[in-house]
Amino acid sequence: MPKTGKNDHARKEELPSTLQRSEQKAQDTFAKTYDSALESYDNDEGRAARAAYASLKHSYEKVGDHWEPKEKRGPSDKRAEEGGTSSEPTAGGVDANASKEHLYELAQELDIDGRSIMDKDELVKAIQKANDAATRKARGS
Repeated sequence: MPKTGKNDHARKEELPSTLQRSEQKAQDTFAKTYDSALESYDNDEGRAARAAYASLKHSYEKVGDHWEPKEKRGPSDKRAEEGGTSSEPTAGGVDANASKEHLYELAQELDIDGRSIMDKDELVKAIQKANDAATRKARGS
């Protein structure tokens, strides 16, 4: 099912819930990439969704239950840097390539306990866990 409507904007009801709670540009980035990839990949919805998330993660990072613009455009983690065949784990929308200071500020915003003694990798994992919990809560599950 196409994610972009006749007005060339994302069809909100067709988007994942985290994107429904995000700004229009994030929604449009995901939807347009998804639709283009769906056509390119012979209607393979899974592959189209992976391409759309990869595109989204170059400009946005997941913060709590939604997506926000990143400080700096580019790959968000090792997997994104290496491409689709990478065996590296994904950071789940967290910009693992951001500075430790930025990750600390997100951890502070998400009220993560123990953030002041965490290293960068621990901050990424804690933010990912907090994001997952916020998404579950927003979905009511």
